[in-house]
Amino acid sequence: MVALSQSSAAGVLALLFDPEPLLKQYALKSLNSLVPQFWAEISEHIALIESLYESEELPQEAHDQAALLASKVYYYLGEYDEALSFALGAGSAFEADSRTPGTEEYVETVVSKAIDRYIQSRTAEQAGDGKIDPRLQGIIEGIFRRCIEDGEFRQAIGIALESRRLDVIKHIYEQTQDTSLLSYAMEAVLDTAFPLAYRDQVLKFLFPLFPAPTSEAKSPHVYSLTRILVTLNSPEMTINFLNTLVPGQKLLAYQFAFDLVEGGSQDYLEAIRKGLPEGNEESKPIYDQLRKILLGQESIKLYLEFLKRNNKVDMLILKNTKDALEPRSSIYHTALTLQNAFMHAGTTSDVFLRENLEWLALANNWSKFSAAAAIGVIHKGHFQESMNILGPYLPAQGAESSTGSTAYSEGGALYALGLVNAGCGSGQEVENYLRNLLKNSASEVVQHGAALGLGVAGMGGKSAEAYDDLKQTLFTDSAVAGEAAGYAMGLIMLGTADQTSAEEMLTYARETQHEKIIRGLAIGLALIFYGRQEEADDMVKLLMAEKDPILRYGGVYTLALAYAGTSNNAAIRQLLHVAVSDTSDDVRRAAVTSLAFLLFKNPQQVPRIVQLLSESYNPHVRCGATLALGIACAGTGLQDAVDILEPMTRDSVDFVRQGALIALGMILVEQSEASSPSLASTRALYAKIVSDKHDDPMARFGAALGQGLIDAGGRNVTISLQSRAGSRNTSAIVGMVLFCQFWYWYPLAHCACLAFEPTGIIGLDENLKAPKFEFVSNARPSLFAYPSPMKPPKKEAVTKVATAVLSTTAKAKAREKRKAAAEGETMATDDKKDGDVEMKTGETSARNEDVSPISLTEGTSTPSKSRKSEPAFEKLSNFSRVTSAQLAYITFPPESRYQPVRVVSTRPPPTSSKNGKSPAAAALAAERSAGGGGILIMVDTRPGEEAEYIEFETQAAVPAAGAAPAAQNPPATTPGRHIALDENAPEADPPESFEYPFDNDT
Repeated sequence: MVALSQSSAAGVLALLFDPEPLLKQYALKSLNSLVPQFWAEISEHIALIESLYESEELPQEAHDQAALLASKVYYYLGEYDEALSFALGAGSAFEADSRTPGTEEYVETVVSKAIDRYIQSRTAEQAGDGKIDPRLQGIIEGIFRRCIEDGEFRQAIGIALESRRLDVIKHIYEQTQDTSLLSYAMEAVLDTAFPLAYRDQVLKFLFPLFPAPTSEAKSPHVYSLTRILVTLNSPEMTINFLNTLVPGQKLLAYQFAFDLVEGGSQDYLEAIRKGLPEGNEESKPIYDQLRKILLGQESIKLYLEFLKRNNKVDMLILKNTKDALEPRSSIYHTALTLQNAFMHAGTTSDVFLRENLEWLALANNWSKFSAAAAIGVIHKGHFQESMNILGPYLPAQGAESSTGSTAYSEGGALYALGLVNAGCGSGQEVENYLRNLLKNSASEVVQHGAALGLGVAGMGGKSAEAYDDLKQTLFTDSAVAGEAAGYAMGLIMLGTADQTSAEEMLTYARETQHEKIIRGLAIGLALIFYGRQEEADDMVKLLMAEKDPILRYGGVYTLALAYAGTSNNAAIRQLLHVAVSDTSDDVRRAAVTSLAFLLFKNPQQVPRIVQLLSESYNPHVRCGATLALGIACAGTGLQDAVDILEPMTRDSVDFVRQGALIALGMILVEQSEASSPSLASTRALYAKIVSDKHDDPMARFGAALGQGLIDAGGRNVTISLQSRAGSRNTSAIVGMVLFCQFWYWYPLAHCACLAFEPTGIIGLDENLKAPKFEFVSNARPSLFAYPSPMKPPKKEAVTKVATAVLSTTAKAKAREKRKAAAEGETMATDDKKDGDVEMKTGETSARNEDVSPISLTEGTSTPSKSRKSEPAFEKLSNFSRVTSAQLAYITFPPESRYQPVRVVSTRPPPTSSKNGKSPAAAALAAERSAGGGGILIMVDTRPGEEAEYIEFETQAAVPAAGAAPAAQNPPATTPGRHIALDENAPEADPPESFEYPFDNDT
């Protein structure tokens, strides 16, 4: 018998009017199951249902059923707040109903509303306003219980963080003892937009819950502890933690010190150094070693050595670009200067400059400034020898520049001095040197260089004296010097949110007439509010309401830097609104570019967000989209981003093409041909555009910069806005913000080198010496190999071209042939000529046949053989390049003498396809930083044996007895001196000549 479907709820509703309480109770229970079908009909009696809920005649169970029925009706009416209120009144009936099939959507909606209301109530309660409804508390407790029973710990932690229930996190950890859950809570609070005060409260709560790390256990939560310490920026907390590791876990203490140097600000590290105790006889040498590491210079020296040893710059690329670009054009001269600087950044190799002194001498005015500054990028980190290297270009002591052109090389050298000392100049001798020159120089170009150098060297140092000197330079109202002073003031006071400084800078920006100064101050203001989140909201509101578009431009960057790396939805929404609504093209471009600074921790989201903007009718918005993709997806090889950028390299507007070419270089840095299918085509595109003399100068400029970025740092650096531990990489973010200003001022493009992150494994023992050891990369060598170097063009023999023959001549020859044949004579000469033309084809084919065995061996069989026989792993030695995607494949054999004190990477190796190509895995490698690589402290498992150490190539050079006087064209007048890193080091001999044994080829 088939059950009849019910067509109306009228019969059951009639029972609600019956005086018998039992019938009313039955009706309420029955209607609960009918609501999804007849909610419209039932809603006409909602007043009666509410009165039954409040009636005292009915038992408690009927009350709960009436409340649940009312809640469901309001849910279907779309009144979710009312639905929640009645669900709270339903008590046990709601909990029982949540297990009934068919009610999942209703329960889910009510629960999410309950969580939202609970979060609001908890926030209000903590602020001292009102109390929480105990019924709501009961529902939330039930949710926590259910999550824990079902093993959904992360969901429970998410709700606990939002509702400020830290006790729940502690309860979950005590129950599971899983440190990855604590790390998840830390990442959640750091990478989403929680208020600063609450964020710090959570981090201080989580830190003691982590178990004490030990080198034996290789605790993976070492990265989380480092990130918490760097974020809290609390010297006292850090000192107490380091004290717990000394002397028992001294190697781990050294490892933490190196990791803190990577993410910590200069003033924070200095405070730790001063606060560390002297220690007793046993611990004193350990504390002294920690102070040495925390100075930051030890790390810089090691990375300098790494970049110098592994330098794989392809000089032929530079040579081809130099030959293609007209050197007398300042834009092309600057393009090649920047390309060379990026490719050799930190390698201390200035071979290209020494071999092309005539080209270098063609620089004039600001091109000369950029060329001198490029030496600072090349020698970045070689702070010990900075005064010797730059000696010939620096202003002579006590003497003012004699000619105007010399001032440019002197200003550039001062900027270079800052770049060499970037990140370690605060409070050092170089800061005093630059301050004195800033005060005493009368040339605005020299002041410009000194101010930029002072800002970069003293970044985040908060030096009041340096700030005051820069302020005095600003008040001279010189456009050139004032612009640099504006940038530098922001760099010195980076992340302080100092109201006095901000008000001074904003007031002066409103008063001055110079656009350059306004722009410098606008970006300076953004730097002051770096990482301050909601503390910057008032300043952002103020700047975005300004009539001057340059100040609104500053407001966009202030918003981006304040919420850098947080993926804050409100900030993203505001930037997208500005990107489509502002009246100034510059502001719109900056708003789109700034999305990268908010989203760099989730690079896979950026292509989706800027997809539509990249198709905008406004070329400035399209240009902003290219840089947003480049900066956010830098070093990931993300194919989605490349797919958007490739069509933009053919855009009709030159500066959009320029942006796309630069962005491709950033994304594909350190990618191999096996991991990224677009690498070879992008390199070919760069070469084509650079060599095309009819292409737009801006596009050729972009292609040259792209070539520099794709091979940056001798092909041994990536571009990363987050440190290995996962915290924000301050100098990289600042460097990229300043790089984006190249639109207005080319010398600022040099600051991109601040974002270059060396990728290698540098192992040190307890004495901070580098022993020789090997480790294993469990991936095919080709997947992470260096790109193959360019081959020079083959010198082909000039072939004789067949002479064009007129038809009349051919007819005449044919007649002569027939006549000669009839007479029995031979036309030897003509036959020979015709034979030449025919034999050319024959010769070619013969030549091809001769060569074909070799070409087949080289071109066909070798790759297929190598593809089959290529090993599945390779052994690497200490100081080898290991890319960020490769870290997941690195292991140290158990029998190896040296073992790291912490895990190399917390990320498991991605599962790749059979052919081994896993660009997606490589691309998403940077989605979440799992730490790894860099400087590793190694445990010596066989300390009794004699160790073999690596000899460092970068030795301190003997200071020059007297610096050469600054000349008008310093590079040209000092051909063999002061460009080489170490003048006393013997040059390598050229390889001996040899003949290739072709006969032995098979």
